[in-house]
Amino acid sequence: MTSLSKNARVAGLLYILASVVGVVRLLYIPSALIVHGNAAATVNNIAAHELLFRLSIVSYLLSSVLFTFLTLALYRLFKGVDLGLAVLMVILGGLMPVPIFFVNSVTDVAVLLFARGSDFLSAFDKPQREAFVMLFLNLHHHLDLANAIFWGLWLFPFGLLVYRSRFLPRFFGVWLILACLAWLAFSFTGFMFPGYEDKVFTLGQPFTLGEVATMLWLAIMGAREPRVAAAVS
Repeated sequence: MTSLSKNARVAGLLYILASVVGVVRLLYIPSALIVHGNAAATVNNIAAHELLFRLSIVSYLLSSVLFTFLTLALYRLFKGVDLGLAVLMVILGGLMPVPIFFVNSVTDVAVLLFARGSDFLSAFDKPQREAFVMLFLNLHHHLDLANAIFWGLWLFPFGLLVYRSRFLPRFFGVWLILACLAWLAFSFTGFMFPGYEDKVFTLGQPFTLGEVATMLWLAIMGAREPRVAAAVS
């Protein structure tokens, strides 16, 4: 296995691991515990599955840390293709969104405190605590929605690097750029036309799957050596 292919596989495995860990809070918890439009049921679910909710907070943070290492692994893989684009990819994919993930974990801590009804929150009655739980869950969602701008933007330099690299299939680069546009559309729709947010998310899935395809290719297939390098050797 060449060093190039090894670097590609390391990046792919980190990509998969960060994504799988992050799915717990981003997709599983909203579907398993949060009942939209029913604050009482949501609070009861969270209180009854406190350990699961705490695990989702940890997974949210761990995924962020893994994403930092992922962008560095991709930087090592692509810095020879275009150093400027590789640096931009790290900034947009790691330095900007990761701190937002950490800040957003605080909203989940607030949700847990109000759902448990801690002693120092006894000044609030049950309906008020339920309202605060829904408020912080909504704040969490909207901060994720804002962060989705970076989920999209980092894919543009990433896609260009893949396209120019010649050691990965070029159509992955195009697919990643389309995924960039899909995440941006999702984010802006959520703020401008929230009633269409879910529909835009669903319509954008075929494009965002470009990330899944790329990470699997990196992890399984690695990268092929450029033909010029192979000819010289």
